[in-house]
Amino acid sequence: MIAIIDYGAGNLQSVKKAFDYLGVETAVTADPRVLSSAAAAVLPGVGAFGDAMAALRSLQLEEPIRHFIEQDKPFLGICLGLQLLFEGSEESPGVPGLGVLKGTIHRIPDGPGLKIPHIGWNSLRLLQKDGLFAGLEEEPYVYFVHSYFLHAEDRSVVSAKTEYGVAIDAAVRRGSLNAVQFHPEKSGKTGLAMLKNFAGLL
Repeated sequence: MIAIIDYGAGNLQSVKKAFDYLGVETAVTADPRVLSSAAAAVLPGVGAFGDAMAALRSLQLEEPIRHFIEQDKPFLGICLGLQLLFEGSEESPGVPGLGVLKGTIHRIPDGPGLKIPHIGWNSLRLLQKDGLFAGLEEEPYVYFVHSYFLHAEDRSVVSAKTEYGVAIDAAVRRGSLNAVQFHPEKSGKTGLAMLKNFAGLL
């Protein structure tokens, strides 16, 4: 069973529906006990960094999430769920993230022809061709909705990149921990293939 962590983020049901379509058992939960007993977990996310961290703290989910990842169980962060794994974000100065990975989240800089937030389809440059990205085409297109982006401190964890006026670390991987800035649940067949690959890690 995959636990989909519920802290009030907006895209829970779309993630659940994607796994339902694949025939994968999930449980939407804010209960640390359900999380600890799950075979894998997904941390989705839509909204502001500071609000999300406040919600995780109020639900006493910070340490259970860290402990789950430390056990090297399959874990997938999506969009804000990727950003929360890092140390902090320019969106919410002074608010510590989960700190599982080193680095800070930055605002996408304004530029000619660029609309912020970045909403739409972008191609990925895959730095790894296995795991989450096994069997995908060379430069798959995925769907983004974000105003802030990651530049990881540890470059060895970056598994995919994209560009939107600036180089963006679009995905990271460390052991059984994966996280993506884009929304696989909104990325058509390519996104479903990634979620199927994630379920295959169980």
